Amino acid sequence: MTTRRLGIIMNGITGRMGYRQHLVRSVLAIRDEGGLRLSDGSRVELDPILVGRNAERVEEIARRHGVARWTTDLDAALADPDDTVYFDAQLTSVRAAAAHRAIAAGKHLYVEKPIADDEPAARELAVAADRAGIKHGVVHDKLYLPGLLKLRRLVEGGFFGRILSVRGEFGYWVFEGDWQPAQRPSWNYRAEDGGGIATDMFPHWSYVLESLFAPVEAVTARLVTHIDKRWDEDGKPYTATADDAAYALFELSGGVMAQLNSSWVTRVHRDELVEFHVDGTEGSAVAGLHHCVVQHRSATPRPVWNPDLVEPTSFRDQWAPVPDNAEFDNGFKAQWEEFLRHVLGDGDHQHDFWSGVRGVRLAHAGAVSSAEGRRVLLDEGVAR
Repeated sequence: MTTRRLGIIMNGITGRMGYRQHLVRSVLAIRDEGGLRLSDGSRVELDPILVGRNAERVEEIARRHGVARWTTDLDAALADPDDTVYFDAQLTSVRAAAAHRAIAAGKHLYVEKPIADDEPAARELAVAADRAGIKHGVVHDKLYLPGLLKLRRLVEGGFFGRILSVRGEFGYWVFEGDWQPAQRPSWNYRAEDGGGIATDMFPHWSYVLESLFAPVEAVTARLVTHIDKRWDEDGKPYTATADDAAYALFELSGGVMAQLNSSWVTRVHRDELVEFHVDGTEGSAVAGLHHCVVQHRSATPRPVWNPDLVEPTSFRDQWAPVPDNAEFDNGFKAQWEEFLRHVLGDGDHQHDFWSGVRGVRLAHAGAVSSAEGRRVLLDEGVAR
């Protein structure tokens, strides 16, 4: 069996997502499984080099996980022609500049979303990547989760008939940081550092809606900072300047309406932290991260509104689970494998920088809608 090496420059692995999902559960998991298997039966050994500003933290992570190479010098890492893929999970505010340096060095790029602070910067990055002839991708992890894979199966199988609407709820209570530590970093709540739940989540909703249902054509949104005082990682109080909740109505091509609430200030009364309820003429489904249940037209009950009586029906019991029918891997790891195969000429990967541009565009449109109190139309498509 043929085995070859693939060098990956990983920048931003000291952060929560960069470390846990991308390094440990994706790249190192693939490495520890013996490498990436290609369709011709050969294997590719992944050889990451870890990049970060804090030498002590990066070295400790490398030592803990048996990674031989690490550095604080990004330019030196980019200069090595044997490392052909660049990954970025840094703060959004510094991602585009680093990505441009990687493009100039001729690297293939795979980055976290959003790909840039604003739409012009995102477009500039996508154009530069295309002109350089390199392969580029953006993390679209939710599409690779078991619940949404089952939902895709229903959509592609015609289960819903004509899809009418999508309702989504995402979020949980993030502690303020005074009497319990916050579960998210403090920069998430400072607009000047690129924080805000709309900036974080609207790019997700862009690719989820576009990939499963239809592109977004218009948005009406309200972005709110419900809690304006929080405490940082050192226990010091600070003023929260970024939105911690976003309430949005997305109009999709073909007439599908999507209502999605995103909140870091809600207490969960759902089966999962994110759920999508899809209604169609022939059936409905509720999908979360892992589970998906359905109710077909032929099995839809006949509720009667009577507020004077306690409802005797358990409506949840009238839904049927969608079977797994497959083994599901970690969603981040699955997309890493798909992108790396694409880099190696062993498959396609449709979630490129232009998809990332559309996500940034939707976040910007939501912010404009909220600030100006109006419905915002999106341009038709994002031209390359």
